[in-house]
Amino acid sequence: MASLFGHGIVGFTLAKLIDIRNAKLLILFAIGSAILPDFDVVGFKLDIPYASPLGHRGFSHSILFAVLWAVIVMFIFGKQYKKIWFGVIFLSTISHGVLDAMTSGGKGVGFFIPFNNERFFFPFREIKVSPIGISEFFSNWGLEVIYSEFKYIFIPCFIVFLVRFFVVHYNNHGQ
Repeated sequence: MASLFGHGIVGFTLAKLIDIRNAKLLILFAIGSAILPDFDVVGFKLDIPYASPLGHRGFSHSILFAVLWAVIVMFIFGKQYKKIWFGVIFLSTISHGVLDAMTSGGKGVGFFIPFNNERFFFPFREIKVSPIGISEFFSNWGLEVIYSEFKYIFIPCFIVFLVRFFVVHYNNHGQ
C-alpha cells in the first residue's frame, strides 16, 4: 500500500479541484475516503486471509465499494451538489486501489470483487510499498516510501494544483 500521506494528498487534490460551498467538509471526506480502504487491515487481527475477498486489498479496494461509499456520502452530505460529491468521493476512494496497484509489494488489488476475486497490479509499480505499522514507518524503508511517493504522488498533485491555479487565474484576469 502507499502510505496514508500518499493516499491523503490525492483525496485532498481531488477535492481542491472543485470550488463549491462547504468545501472544507468535502475536503475532509475526500481525504478520509482516500484512506478508508486500508481499514481492511483489521482483517489481519481477525485472521481473515489476505487472499479472501474481505482480506487486505480486497472488497474495500474494489470499484463497487467506491461506488457504494460515494452514494452513501453523497446522499447524506451532498445536498445540492450531489454529483460533485459523488464524483469527488468516488474518485478519492478508488484512487486508493489505483495507487496500491502501482506499489512494489503485496498481492494485487481486487478491483472487481465481488464479481471476480482476481487481484491486479499495473505495469508501473515504482511506488514503494509502505510498511503496516508506525514503528516500521520510521525507518529506512519508510524514508524510501516517502521518497517514492514524493516523486510519483506529491509532485504530480502539485502540478495539478499549479495548472488549476493558472487556469483559474487566467479565467478571472484574462480576456
